Amino acid sequence: MPTVQANGINVYYEVQGQGEPLVLIPYLAADQACYSFQVAEYQKWFTCFTVDLRGAGRTDKPAGTYSSELFADDVAAFMAAVGVPRAHVAGLSLGAATGMWLAAKYPDRVKSLSLHSAWPRTDPFLRVVLEGWQVMARALDSVTELVIKAVFPWCLTPELYASRPDYIEELANFVRSRPMPPVDAFLRQSDAVLAHDAVNQLARIQAPTLVTFGQRDVATSTRFADTFKNAIPNCQVVVFDGCSHTPIYEDVGEFNGQSLAFLQAHTG
Repeated sequence: MPTVQANGINVYYEVQGQGEPLVLIPYLAADQACYSFQVAEYQKWFTCFTVDLRGAGRTDKPAGTYSSELFADDVAAFMAAVGVPRAHVAGLSLGAATGMWLAAKYPDRVKSLSLHSAWPRTDPFLRVVLEGWQVMARALDSVTELVIKAVFPWCLTPELYASRPDYIEELANFVRSRPMPPVDAFLRQSDAVLAHDAVNQLARIQAPTLVTFGQRDVATSTRFADTFKNAIPNCQVVVFDGCSHTPIYEDVGEFNGQSLAFLQAHTG
């Protein structure tokens, strides 16, 4: 299991593929394997560094206050520790929140930036959603069951549940097979989601940026698109039709095609 010391913690990561480095940052409660469907394709053109964030997977889960800025500091330190001075950076949801801080605070480290299912600042609606998850995490005393029973319905459309129940069960079994965080670590990570505010950082992002949304996403909907487009100097927005919060699972072919086209346009 490859781990490195970065920003005072042990960070777990995996490396696959060849080509320019691409750092993939996970979402809330997930470990680095959450991008399995993407790495299978990306690794043909990029050296993919998938990393477990503080509080999740096999990375350390120390006490204290977590924030999207702290996660960005961790990732920057991780890149330095593994000898990657500059990379393409991509993340979904909490991974995107981390990515925007990384690109704003460490612009020399980010060659291109992909923000999927992103939001610039937690608004009252998103706050209610996250606080509800925190209540359920405490009640269930299981982050695994929280994700399957409470988070999945915000990430996947009703039509997907109806048309592909076997696929939903496969995704649930995948979650059950992964090293999920304890409740206290989940609460610290989700507090970082609640506190996320990078609005004043967006104009500092120098890297070409792709921002994507699921057309059916309610949590991080296209209500945030104009903020990104108006603040980030070199920004393009893509909307995935018929998808909710996780196009990476709902329409793997379209997501991989669009995101890979952006990455390849900014290589060299």
